[in-house]
Amino acid sequence: MNSIFETETRTELINRIHLLNENSTAQWGKMNIYQMLKHCTLWEEMMQGKQKYKRVLLGRLFGKMALKTVLKDEAPLKHSTPTIPALIIKEKDGDFLNLKKEWISRIEGYTNFTNTDFVHVFFGKMTKEQIGQMVYKHIDHHLRQFNG
Repeated sequence: MNSIFETETRTELINRIHLLNENSTAQWGKMNIYQMLKHCTLWEEMMQGKQKYKRVLLGRLFGKMALKTVLKDEAPLKHSTPTIPALIIKEKDGDFLNLKKEWISRIEGYTNFTNTDFVHVFFGKMTKEQIGQMVYKHIDHHLRQFNG
């Protein structure tokens, strides 16, 4: 399974991000391209331990089971998969190019990943292998959403 910790995988994702432009439109969901970039940048901050959010009760009950389901195979995440409320972006526009660069920089940051004690808001404690696969799936999901 693909992982963000593989150099080739990171390069492939970054190349796909470079294909995005301010006119990219979503194939599903409610967010526009700016909101997606902002959402993903914040999500990378969370996954890298730079931002923490409180665990949700539903996740405490079903998170481990859901994680196993999501990571059981190479299948992409389903369209309109729910997200963490704190990562729902309200503002509709901003500095597209700088945000795109920031997201790429965050992805490059996985080269020196050290957040091995990471606890996901919904899934709970995750291994480095699970983190690598989940990060890949999340980025791939949103690039597919915007044809990237």
